[in-house]
Amino acid sequence: MAELTPGLLSALARHLKRMTPRNLFGRALVIIVAPVLLLQAILGYVFLDRHWDVMTRRLCRGVAGDISAIVEMLDTAPLARNSGLLSLVRRNLQMEVMFSRGQTLPAAAEPQYPILERVLSEELAAHVGLPFAIDTERHAGSVDMYFALNDGVLRVNAPLSRMTSHTSQLFFIWMVGASVVLLGVAILFLRNQIRPILRLAEAADAFGRGQPAEEFKPSGATEVRRAAAAFLAMRERIARHVDQRTEMLAGVSHDLRTPITRLKLRLAMMPPGDDVAAVGEDVAEMEQMVEGFLAFARGAQAEATEPVDLARLLDEVAEAARERGAQVETQATGDLLVPVRRQALKRCLTNLVENARRHGTRLGLAASRQARQVEITVDDNGPGIPAADREAAFRPFVRLDAGRNLDQGGVGLGLAIARDVVRLHGGEITLGDSPMGGLRATITLPA
Repeated sequence: MAELTPGLLSALARHLKRMTPRNLFGRALVIIVAPVLLLQAILGYVFLDRHWDVMTRRLCRGVAGDISAIVEMLDTAPLARNSGLLSLVRRNLQMEVMFSRGQTLPAAAEPQYPILERVLSEELAAHVGLPFAIDTERHAGSVDMYFALNDGVLRVNAPLSRMTSHTSQLFFIWMVGASVVLLGVAILFLRNQIRPILRLAEAADAFGRGQPAEEFKPSGATEVRRAAAAFLAMRERIARHVDQRTEMLAGVSHDLRTPITRLKLRLAMMPPGDDVAAVGEDVAEMEQMVEGFLAFARGAQAEATEPVDLARLLDEVAEAARERGAQVETQATGDLLVPVRRQALKRCLTNLVENARRHGTRLGLAASRQARQVEITVDDNGPGIPAADREAAFRPFVRLDAGRNLDQGGVGLGLAIARDVVRLHGGEITLGDSPMGGLRATITLPA
């Protein structure tokens, strides 16, 4: 036998962990079923084995005692073998007795009830003390026992009911029936208790994707209601924070637009010159910064989710890039009808395509469905971004100077807005190496 080494125990633990259900309903059901099965196994051993064995032995001992008394009476009164003794035994002991003179014991038959025949053989050998043979095949529901006497064979037929107890079957039926009822009630109550948790998970997932879940209300056990109430309070705080951010930056943007417009008008009325041109560029950059701030703050909260054909959306973004002189290739495979915020996702893709267009001559747009998610890739043949700087490129107001400047002429919000939109849909965006030799932006959205 192999020793239980730490490696073997670790492998056994991993195997048991793989066999364990992963959802809460399955684990709760195992918690209920496992003790029931263990209890049934213990009761089955204690009652169906020990108790049944004891009861069978006692009943067989009584039958063996009756047969021993019959044999003694026949030995003391041989002439009574054909008299009223046999009928008396038949009437009062519920056994058929027949004596066959000059016969020998029959050959041993194939055992039909191994435990019963083993116990009965032990008791007959202990109490009767004569050579015997047992046959349980000849008559259904009864047992034939043959005993060798001096001048013949005594056959005794006794019903099985005298040697077996029906309490075993009744106990088994009650035990299984009670277990089935218990499991049925447990499954019913578990489903009712787990359903509020599933609704809470669905509401949290919908909120993470920016979808409305107004019909969600706390229900279930006290702990689940507290978790649901905490989720609703968190959702309200986040929505209030986003609204406050949007309103604040919208107000700042509105306030800044007025002096910027006055500056543009005054510059337009001034005579041309190098200083006027330089100031005009500064004003234009300031205006672009204000628009970038507002776009980043606004996000996509106000837009509703609707089914969108991503293949058609990619074509629109690619066509707009071609009008600006880009060489774009598109590819779409599978069912790409996905519920998204159309304008927000289009703005996200446009930002990525514009970044790729500034630094490459060839672009690639592709979308495909993979299991329960949709993957969108934007490729270019530009200089790319070093792996160490790719995460920093997503930070707001960060402008990379090495390799490529993703927001050349901007304020460093292009990728920040793109990631904000993708995560609002419950997805993720990553940067990697492109087959074209430049940068690949990969968007993964739940479908």
